[in-house]
Amino acid sequence: MAQTFSTLRWEARSLVLLDQTQLPEKEVYLVCKDYRAVADAIRRLAVRGAPAIGVAGAFGVVLGAYELLRQEKDFFAGLEAVFAELAGTRPTAVNLFWALGRMEQVVTVHRQDSPAVVAAALEAEALRLYQEDIETNRRLGAHGAALLTDGMTVLTICNAGALATVAHGTALAVIRAAVDEGKYLKVVACETRPLLQGARLTTWELMKDGIPVTLITDNMAGYLMQQGKVQAVLTGADRIAANGDVANKIGTYTLAVLAQAHGIPFYVAAPMSTFDFSLPDGKQIPIEERAAEEVTRLRGQQIAPEGVTVYNPAFDVTPARFVRAWITEKGVFRSQGGKIKLEDTD
Repeated sequence: MAQTFSTLRWEARSLVLLDQTQLPEKEVYLVCKDYRAVADAIRRLAVRGAPAIGVAGAFGVVLGAYELLRQEKDFFAGLEAVFAELAGTRPTAVNLFWALGRMEQVVTVHRQDSPAVVAAALEAEALRLYQEDIETNRRLGAHGAALLTDGMTVLTICNAGALATVAHGTALAVIRAAVDEGKYLKVVACETRPLLQGARLTTWELMKDGIPVTLITDNMAGYLMQQGKVQAVLTGADRIAANGDVANKIGTYTLAVLAQAHGIPFYVAAPMSTFDFSLPDGKQIPIEERAAEEVTRLRGQQIAPEGVTVYNPAFDVTPARFVRAWITEKGVFRSQGGKIKLEDTD
């Protein structure tokens, strides 16, 4: 299935990002010429989705390296500041830190080389991450497609599509792969308050692809399951602990509990880079809290009293016991004896 837009691309030593805050009204591209612009784009969700943030962060390092070359400053000390700025943008999605770790390894390997050599090596590594993301999502989609049957209606939350990655997506890559196999699927997209990534982004993507999609408010999901109108729940992830606990967009845990109550499989699609094996379980996953205005205002319009107390966590954690399977580029993992193990495909 051909993609009709570009989430991010590297052109003439600039990172070009589709500004997702403007969708669906406008398809506007940002041209980031320095790492500060990339950091700002990540913070304000112009680029979002764990894999996309990781790749964007890598290119941010490249932009920082080339800026330091032009300024003839202390190159390696300057790079430390670049890494710190990008790492401080968003705390929950582990792919950002994984990608920055890859870039830091390049710096370590080339520590004795000239700054120009280091900058070129960083650019090559970022391009490698970019291509790996595309290939990873294709493999992930192919593995997950086997779990979906013809005629299914699949419910999802937030946006785990091409807009959240370099291309194809994670959860939506599974749906795209199944459709490419000839299966007829319908998607129910939760609007995903407070920033409406499901309403604004997931529906936009699927309509471009010609995949049937129905938009619902988040609090309608249980009723649809009760009516038998949903056969699977499929989400992405921002971080997965060693035991399989999943941090994803706020509201995901609710869907997982509802799915279990109605006997509906709950699947998580994410690359292996989303697994954080340093954390034994989801209790250690840092949960980003965002500005109150995201809740009290909707597309610029005040919808709550000024001064009201607001709690706005951007993510929640779904315990592994609610997950039927984890779909990755290596295959499908399932829980066995309290541990997640790769499914035997022989």
